[in-house]
Amino acid sequence: MPSDQPTALPLSGFFRDTLLDPDGLVLLDTPWQKNVIVDDCRRLLASFMHNTPVVAGIKGLQVGTGDAAWDVTPPAAPVPGTAALVDPHPFLVPPAALKIDFLDATSTVTATPTNRIQIVATLAPGVPGWPDVNHATSTLREFGLVASLGGADVLVNYRVHTAIAKDPTSTLVRTIWLTF
Repeated sequence: MPSDQPTALPLSGFFRDTLLDPDGLVLLDTPWQKNVIVDDCRRLLASFMHNTPVVAGIKGLQVGTGDAAWDVTPPAAPVPGTAALVDPHPFLVPPAALKIDFLDATSTVTATPTNRIQIVATLAPGVPGWPDVNHATSTLREFGLVASLGGADVLVNYRVHTAIAKDPTSTLVRTIWLTF
């Protein structure tokens, strides 16, 4: 790229998790951590601006078991070119289980459109319903927000995280911040 050409500004994302027992007591409360805004997020934003048909915003949050080997040897940091979760059968937290809001400069929810959004996904007791045919445990190690671009689901962000053993009675509240 010629040196006089503008470079892309970094999009950023952060997340935190809170795991609650059946009585609402906090079992896990993580600090804010970075996640990766992947390349298809940029394509999605460009498609919105171009007014391309068959583009839809956030369709859900995929959660997956990732790779159990990550518990011993953490994987390399995800890269923007990541296009799918490692788990070939991730669970999709549907849009109805997501709360999406704009955030102002002080990280307060606002009705006024801004360049920041907050997505809160609540995985209630029994969700994702693992173990099942494709998952030996209900341990979660990765997630990604998905949108629709040209009729296909695409990742807009991705993160591998420390294993969370989500038993059938616990609730996981995942909060994601994206800045554009």
